[in-house]
Amino acid sequence: MKIEELIKHKILILDGAMGTMIQRYKLNEEDYRGTRFRDWKTDLKGNNDLLSITQPDIIKNIHLEYFEAGADIIETNTFNSNRISMTDYDMQDWVHELNFASVQVAKQAREEYWNKNGTKPLFIAGSMGPTSKTASISPDVNDPAYREVDFDYLAEIYKEQAVSLIQAGADILLVETIFDTLNAKAAFFGIEEAFDKTGKKLPLMASGTITDAAGRTLSGQTTEAFLVSLSHLPLLSIGLNCALGAEQLFQYLEILANKAPFYLSAYPNAGLPNPLGGYDETPEMMAEKVQLYLENQLVNILGGCCGTTPEHIKLFSELASNYTPRIIPLTK
Repeated sequence: MKIEELIKHKILILDGAMGTMIQRYKLNEEDYRGTRFRDWKTDLKGNNDLLSITQPDIIKNIHLEYFEAGADIIETNTFNSNRISMTDYDMQDWVHELNFASVQVAKQAREEYWNKNGTKPLFIAGSMGPTSKTASISPDVNDPAYREVDFDYLAEIYKEQAVSLIQAGADILLVETIFDTLNAKAAFFGIEEAFDKTGKKLPLMASGTITDAAGRTLSGQTTEAFLVSLSHLPLLSIGLNCALGAEQLFQYLEILANKAPFYLSAYPNAGLPNPLGGYDETPEMMAEKVQLYLENQLVNILGGCCGTTPEHIKLFSELASNYTPRIIPLTK
Protein backbone atom coordinates (compact mmCIF):
# COMPACT_ATOMS: atom_id res chain seq x y z
CA MET A 1 0.00 0.00 0.00
CA LYS A 2 1.27 3.47 -0.86
CA ILE A 3 1.77 5.91 1.96
CA GLU A 4 -0.76 8.27 0.38
CA GLU A 5 -3.42 5.60 0.98
CA LEU A 6 -2.25 4.31 4.36
CA ILE A 7 -2.17 7.78 5.92
CA LYS A 8 -5.89 8.17 5.27
CA HIS A 9 -6.69 5.31 7.61
CA LYS A 10 -4.25 5.50 10.53
CA ILE A 11 -1.85 7.73 12.40
CA LEU A 12 1.55 6.80 11.04
CA ILE A 13 4.44 6.45 13.46
CA LEU A 14 7.78 8.04 12.65
CA ASP A 15 10.97 6.91 14.36
CA GLY A 16 12.84 8.71 17.14
CA ALA A 17 16.28 10.21 17.50
CA MET A 18 19.28 8.76 15.69
CA GLY A 19 21.94 10.76 17.57
CA THR A 20 20.54 9.79 20.97
CA MET A 21 20.77 6.13 20.05
CA ILE A 22 24.29 6.47 18.65
CA GLN A 23 25.41 8.02 21.94
CA ARG A 24 24.49 4.79 23.70
CA TYR A 25 27.33 3.06 21.87
CA LYS A 26 29.96 5.45 23.32
CA LEU A 27 31.98 5.41 20.09
CA ASN A 28 35.49 6.86 19.92
CA GLU A 29 37.47 8.42 17.08
CA GLU A 30 38.70 5.02 15.88
CA ASP A 31 35.15 3.69 15.72
CA TYR A 32 34.08 6.59 13.52
CA ARG A 33 37.08 6.16 11.22
CA GLY A 34 36.87 2.40 10.82
CA THR A 35 39.56 0.85 8.68
CA ARG A 36 38.64 2.75 5.55
CA PHE A 37 39.22 6.23 6.99
CA ARG A 38 41.93 5.29 9.48
CA ASP A 39 44.32 7.92 8.09
CA TRP A 40 41.79 10.67 7.37
CA LYS A 41 43.26 14.17 7.72
CA THR A 42 40.64 15.61 10.11
CA ASP A 43 38.85 14.35 13.21
CA LEU A 44 35.73 12.34 12.31
CA LYS A 45 34.16 11.75 15.71
CA GLY A 46 30.72 13.32 15.63
CA ASN A 47 30.14 12.66 11.94
CA ASN A 48 27.21 10.37 12.64
CA ASP A 49 26.26 10.05 8.97
CA LEU A 50 29.65 8.46 8.27
CA LEU A 51 28.71 5.54 10.50
CA SER A 52 26.47 4.23 7.71
CA ILE A 53 29.75 3.42 5.95
CA THR A 54 32.13 2.62 8.84
CA GLN A 55 29.67 1.04 11.33
CA PRO A 56 26.68 -0.04 9.23
CA ASP A 57 25.58 -2.73 11.69
CA ILE A 58 25.09 -0.12 14.41
CA ILE A 59 22.89 2.04 12.18
CA LYS A 60 20.98 -0.97 10.90
CA ASN A 61 20.30 -2.16 14.44
CA ILE A 62 19.01 1.29 15.45
CA HIS A 63 16.62 1.29 12.49
CA LEU A 64 15.52 -2.22 13.37
CA GLU A 65 14.81 -1.21 16.97
CA TYR A 66 12.52 1.54 15.72
CA PHE A 67 10.72 -0.83 13.37
CA GLU A 68 10.27 -3.27 16.25
CA ALA A 69 8.91 -0.42 18.38
CA GLY A 70 6.14 0.18 15.85
CA ALA A 71 7.54 2.81 13.47
CA ASP A 72 5.90 2.90 10.06
CA ILE A 73 8.49 5.37 8.75
CA ILE A 74 12.19 5.52 9.53
CA GLU A 75 14.51 8.34 8.56
CA THR A 76 17.80 7.66 6.84
CA ASN A 77 21.00 8.57 8.68
CA THR A 78 21.59 11.49 6.30
CA PHE A 79 20.64 14.62 8.24
CA ASN A 80 24.04 16.16 7.44
CA SER A 81 24.83 14.30 4.21
CA ASN A 82 25.11 17.42 2.10
CA ARG A 83 28.11 19.25 0.70
CA ILE A 84 27.84 22.20 3.12
CA SER A 85 27.62 20.19 6.34
CA MET A 86 30.31 17.72 5.25
CA THR A 87 32.77 20.61 4.85
CA ASP A 88 33.32 20.34 8.62
CA TYR A 89 35.01 16.99 8.00
CA ASP A 90 36.47 17.78 4.57
CA MET A 91 34.19 15.09 3.14
CA GLN A 92 32.29 17.12 0.55
CA ASP A 93 33.08 14.62 -2.17
CA TRP A 94 31.55 11.72 -0.22
CA VAL A 95 27.99 13.04 -0.33
CA HIS A 96 26.73 10.50 -2.87
CA GLU A 97 28.18 7.49 -1.06
CA LEU A 98 27.00 8.70 2.35
CA ASN A 99 23.41 9.00 1.14
CA PHE A 100 23.51 5.79 -0.85
CA ALA A 101 24.98 3.78 2.04
CA SER A 102 22.42 5.15 4.50
CA VAL A 103 19.46 4.18 2.32
CA GLN A 104 20.91 0.70 1.81
CA VAL A 105 21.36 0.21 5.56
CA ALA A 106 17.76 1.30 6.17
CA LYS A 107 16.52 -1.11 3.49
CA GLN A 108 18.51 -3.94 5.09
CA ALA A 109 16.85 -3.20 8.44
CA ARG A 110 13.44 -3.29 6.78
CA GLU A 111 14.20 -6.62 5.11
CA GLU A 112 15.31 -8.09 8.44
CA TYR A 113 12.09 -6.90 10.06
CA TRP A 114 9.98 -8.37 7.26
CA ASN A 115 11.83 -11.69 7.38
CA LYS A 116 11.21 -11.93 11.11
CA ASN A 117 7.71 -10.48 11.42
CA GLY A 118 6.09 -10.73 8.02
CA THR A 119 5.56 -7.93 5.55
CA LYS A 120 3.55 -4.82 6.23
CA PRO A 121 3.84 -1.31 4.76
CA LEU A 122 7.08 0.27 6.01
CA PHE A 123 8.62 3.39 4.52
CA ILE A 124 12.10 4.90 4.31
CA ALA A 125 12.25 8.68 4.42
CA GLY A 126 15.38 10.32 3.05
CA SER A 127 16.32 12.82 5.74
CA MET A 128 17.52 16.19 4.44
CA GLY A 129 18.66 18.56 7.18
CA PRO A 130 18.85 22.37 7.01
CA THR A 131 22.65 22.65 6.50
CA SER A 132 24.65 24.93 8.78
CA LYS A 133 24.12 28.02 6.60
CA THR A 134 21.16 30.37 6.26
CA ALA A 135 20.10 32.29 3.19
CA SER A 136 18.03 34.82 5.16
CA ILE A 137 20.35 35.97 7.94
CA SER A 138 23.80 37.52 7.86
CA PRO A 139 26.40 35.80 10.07
CA ASP A 140 28.20 39.16 10.31
CA VAL A 141 26.52 41.67 12.64
CA ASN A 142 28.54 44.45 11.00
CA ASP A 143 27.25 43.61 7.52
CA PRO A 144 23.52 42.79 7.59
CA ALA A 145 23.40 42.35 3.81
CA TYR A 146 26.08 39.65 3.73
CA ARG A 147 25.07 36.03 3.07
CA GLU A 148 27.27 32.94 3.18
CA VAL A 149 25.03 31.11 0.70
CA ASP A 150 22.45 32.02 -1.90
CA PHE A 151 19.35 30.29 -3.23
CA ASP A 152 20.98 28.81 -6.32
CA TYR A 153 23.87 27.26 -4.40
CA LEU A 154 21.54 25.75 -1.80
CA ALA A 155 19.33 24.34 -4.56
CA GLU A 156 22.34 22.61 -6.12
CA ILE A 157 23.39 21.21 -2.73
CA TYR A 158 19.94 19.76 -2.13
CA LYS A 159 19.61 18.49 -5.68
CA GLU A 160 22.83 16.51 -5.26
CA GLN A 161 21.58 14.91 -2.05
CA ALA A 162 18.10 14.24 -3.41
CA VAL A 163 19.41 12.53 -6.54
CA SER A 164 21.47 10.17 -4.37
CA LEU A 165 18.57 9.38 -2.04
CA ILE A 166 16.23 8.73 -4.98
CA GLN A 167 18.71 6.55 -6.82
CA ALA A 168 19.38 4.54 -3.66
CA GLY A 169 15.68 3.76 -3.25
CA ALA A 170 14.20 6.09 -0.61
CA ASP A 171 10.39 6.08 -0.51
CA ILE A 172 9.90 9.67 0.73
CA LEU A 173 11.99 12.84 0.94
CA LEU A 174 11.82 14.68 4.26
CA VAL A 175 13.16 18.24 4.46
CA GLU A 176 13.36 18.67 8.21
CA THR A 177 14.30 20.98 11.05
CA ILE A 178 13.61 23.95 8.79
CA PHE A 179 14.77 27.12 10.56
CA ASP A 180 14.88 29.30 7.43
CA THR A 181 12.08 28.93 4.91
CA LEU A 182 14.24 30.36 2.13
CA ASN A 183 16.58 27.41 2.64
CA ALA A 184 13.55 25.12 2.43
CA LYS A 185 12.32 26.76 -0.77
CA ALA A 186 15.77 26.15 -2.26
CA ALA A 187 15.63 22.56 -1.03
CA PHE A 188 12.32 21.84 -2.73
CA PHE A 189 13.48 23.60 -5.91
CA GLY A 190 16.53 21.34 -5.93
CA ILE A 191 14.34 18.31 -5.27
CA GLU A 192 12.14 19.15 -8.27
CA GLU A 193 15.28 19.27 -10.40
CA ALA A 194 16.31 15.91 -8.94
CA PHE A 195 12.91 14.51 -9.94
CA ASP A 196 13.51 15.76 -13.47
CA LYS A 197 16.99 14.26 -13.56
CA THR A 198 16.01 10.85 -12.21
CA GLY A 199 12.59 10.67 -13.85
CA LYS A 200 11.07 9.67 -10.52
CA LYS A 201 8.87 11.58 -8.05
CA LEU A 202 8.56 10.79 -4.36
CA PRO A 203 6.13 12.01 -1.68
CA LEU A 204 7.44 15.12 0.09
CA MET A 205 7.41 15.97 3.77
CA ALA A 206 8.37 19.32 5.32
CA SER A 207 9.05 19.86 9.00
CA GLY A 208 9.93 23.20 10.56
CA THR A 209 11.40 24.06 13.92
CA ILE A 210 10.17 26.74 16.33
CA THR A 211 13.10 28.29 18.15
CA ASP A 212 11.53 30.69 20.66
CA ALA A 213 8.57 31.10 22.98
CA ALA A 214 6.92 33.47 20.50
CA GLY A 215 6.45 30.62 18.05
CA ARG A 216 8.88 31.80 15.40
CA THR A 217 11.52 30.12 13.30
CA LEU A 218 15.12 31.33 13.51
CA SER A 219 14.55 33.53 10.46
CA GLY A 220 11.62 35.21 12.20
CA GLN A 221 8.54 33.60 10.68
CA THR A 222 5.48 32.75 12.71
CA THR A 223 4.04 29.26 12.43
CA GLU A 224 1.31 30.45 10.08
CA ALA A 225 3.79 32.35 7.90
CA PHE A 226 5.91 29.21 7.68
CA LEU A 227 2.87 27.30 6.44
CA VAL A 228 1.89 29.96 3.91
CA SER A 229 5.44 30.12 2.55
CA LEU A 230 5.37 26.43 1.63
CA SER A 231 1.69 26.05 0.72
CA HIS A 232 2.41 26.18 -3.01
CA LEU A 233 4.25 22.85 -2.82
CA PRO A 234 2.64 19.44 -3.46
CA LEU A 235 3.44 18.21 0.05
CA LEU A 236 2.27 14.98 1.60
CA SER A 237 2.73 16.51 5.03
CA ILE A 238 3.91 19.57 6.88
CA GLY A 239 4.75 19.75 10.56
CA LEU A 240 7.11 20.66 13.35
CA ASN A 241 10.04 18.94 15.02
CA CYS A 242 12.96 19.57 17.36
CA ALA A 243 13.75 22.60 19.58
CA LEU A 244 10.66 22.23 21.80
CA GLY A 245 9.14 19.46 23.87
CA ALA A 246 5.68 18.04 23.26
CA GLU A 247 3.98 20.37 25.71
CA GLN A 248 5.53 23.54 24.26
CA LEU A 249 4.82 22.43 20.69
CA PHE A 250 1.09 21.90 21.23
CA GLN A 251 -0.14 25.45 20.55
CA TYR A 252 1.82 25.70 17.30
CA LEU A 253 0.53 22.37 16.08
CA GLU A 254 -2.97 23.68 16.68
CA ILE A 255 -2.27 26.55 14.29
CA LEU A 256 -1.08 24.17 11.58
CA ALA A 257 -3.89 21.70 12.23
CA ASN A 258 -6.52 24.39 11.72
CA LYS A 259 -5.08 25.72 8.48
CA ALA A 260 -2.77 23.25 6.73
CA PRO A 261 -4.11 21.74 3.48
CA PHE A 262 -1.71 18.82 3.97
CA TYR A 263 -1.38 15.96 6.43
CA LEU A 264 0.31 17.02 9.67
CA SER A 265 3.43 15.61 11.34
CA ALA A 266 4.90 16.21 14.79
CA TYR A 267 8.05 14.85 16.33
CA PRO A 268 9.08 16.90 19.36
CA ASN A 269 12.08 16.55 21.65
CA ALA A 270 11.89 14.62 24.91
CA GLY A 271 11.32 17.87 26.77
CA LEU A 272 13.60 20.88 26.84
CA PRO A 273 17.34 20.20 27.22
CA ASN A 274 18.75 20.20 30.74
CA PRO A 275 21.88 22.23 31.68
CA LEU A 276 24.09 19.38 30.45
CA GLY A 277 22.35 19.21 27.08
CA GLY A 278 20.50 16.00 27.86
CA TYR A 279 16.78 15.24 27.73
CA ASP A 280 14.94 14.08 30.81
CA GLU A 281 11.42 13.11 29.76
CA THR A 282 10.83 9.40 30.11
CA PRO A 283 8.68 7.56 27.58
CA GLU A 284 5.78 7.63 30.04
CA MET A 285 6.11 11.37 30.68
CA MET A 286 6.26 12.19 27.00
CA ALA A 287 3.46 9.83 26.03
CA GLU A 288 1.14 11.62 28.46
CA LYS A 289 1.85 14.89 26.61
CA VAL A 290 1.56 13.62 23.03
CA GLN A 291 -1.73 12.02 24.01
CA LEU A 292 -3.15 15.54 23.87
CA TYR A 293 -2.23 15.66 20.17
CA LEU A 294 -4.20 12.48 19.64
CA GLU A 295 -7.21 13.48 21.70
CA ASN A 296 -7.47 16.74 19.76
CA GLN A 297 -6.92 15.08 16.36
CA LEU A 298 -3.92 17.25 15.55
CA VAL A 299 -1.66 14.75 13.79
CA ASN A 300 -1.38 12.25 10.98
CA ILE A 301 2.27 11.38 11.61
CA LEU A 302 3.75 11.15 15.12
CA GLY A 303 7.34 10.53 16.17
CA GLY A 304 10.15 11.84 18.32
CA CYS A 305 13.21 14.03 17.93
CA CYS A 306 16.16 14.71 20.27
CA GLY A 307 16.24 12.51 23.33
CA THR A 308 13.63 10.03 22.13
CA THR A 309 14.30 6.31 21.87
CA PRO A 310 12.53 3.12 20.73
CA GLU A 311 10.97 3.02 24.19
CA HIS A 312 9.29 6.37 23.50
CA ILE A 313 8.18 5.32 20.02
CA LYS A 314 6.70 2.06 21.32
CA LEU A 315 4.39 3.95 23.68
CA PHE A 316 3.47 6.45 20.95
CA SER A 317 2.57 3.59 18.64
CA GLU A 318 0.41 1.89 21.25
CA LEU A 319 -1.36 5.15 22.08
CA ALA A 320 -1.94 6.18 18.46
CA SER A 321 -3.62 2.90 17.60
CA ASN A 322 -6.54 4.01 19.77
CA TYR A 323 -7.15 7.30 17.97
CA THR A 324 -8.27 8.50 14.56
CA PRO A 325 -6.02 10.69 12.41
CA ARG A 326 -6.54 14.37 11.77
CA ILE A 327 -8.83 15.23 8.87
CA ILE A 328 -7.50 17.87 6.48
CA PRO A 329 -9.76 20.93 6.78
CA LEU A 330 -11.74 22.07 3.79
CA THR A 331 -10.14 25.11 2.17
CA LYS A 332 -11.81 27.81 0.11
